[in-house]
Amino acid sequence: MRIFPAAVLLVLTAACGSSRAPVTAGEFTDRAREVAERWQSSAERAPWVAGFVPLRNLTLEPDWRRTPRWAGRSLINSAWKLETELPAQAPARAELRWADGSTLSAPALAATAAYAGLSRPKSFVDEKCPAGGCRPLRVIAVVRGEATVPSSRGKVRVPTWDFTVKGVPEPFRRVAVDPAVMGGPPRPPDDGIQEVGTYEVLTPTELRLSYLHGTCDTTYGSRVHEGPEAVVVDVDVRRDDVEVCTAMGKTDRIGVTLREPLGRRVVLDSSSGVPLLPHSDIRLVEFQNYDPRRS
Repeated sequence: MRIFPAAVLLVLTAACGSSRAPVTAGEFTDRAREVAERWQSSAERAPWVAGFVPLRNLTLEPDWRRTPRWAGRSLINSAWKLETELPAQAPARAELRWADGSTLSAPALAATAAYAGLSRPKSFVDEKCPAGGCRPLRVIAVVRGEATVPSSRGKVRVPTWDFTVKGVPEPFRRVAVDPAVMGGPPRPPDDGIQEVGTYEVLTPTELRLSYLHGTCDTTYGSRVHEGPEAVVVDVDVRRDDVEVCTAMGKTDRIGVTLREPLGRRVVLDSSSGVPLLPHSDIRLVEFQNYDPRRS
């Protein structure tokens, strides 16, 4: 499955402008309470706030600025060739470590399973191999390693298997945590469209929301509903009454003030009900339609 950044999908859905009817303050409050209650009882909440939900693919690619161009084409076409023996036994359980000091014990993958995930054929090909075929990605060594990856709980240190490819200065790394224990990103429960994309914490009680809308929309302000476990946000965007409108999306930012410091509370989008990511993490996020168990 091809993975698209969430922000790209939001641009596509917002490009033609807002189609929903204006929401009153009372309607927003009712919706926000429903969203918060649904999140509290959802099966996705526990992994998101206390488990391991990776926010990028499990294959950690090398720095492409230092990598031969042929390697990228070969990777897209899954031109792998194993030229070393892989340890078949699964290593001991791994301890995942977050920046705030919290940890999580999880089963680790054997190198054979990690290589199977690394070398799995892609379901898409952007650039075909030339007529003579791709140059093989010749795996000549494998060692245990560690890497820091983004997760729903912030950056976390995880174990990896590092595969050395002949002619490539940096290894291809694969997260060595059993995908069976990973959570996937929450989905809108009723196919709702996510309107607020990310948030920034300016002060403990001041957030700046990033949202997308059509070029013929007008923003009338932001709204927030606070609970003990979640903060639900919304931007009041309405379509202008014009006959002709360019079908383009526009990104804007708007502030919102909380009564209490955000702390460890989750920020939820009122339209879709899904949790938002900090703006600083969005460049790493490639989890729209992403299930780590299939990555």
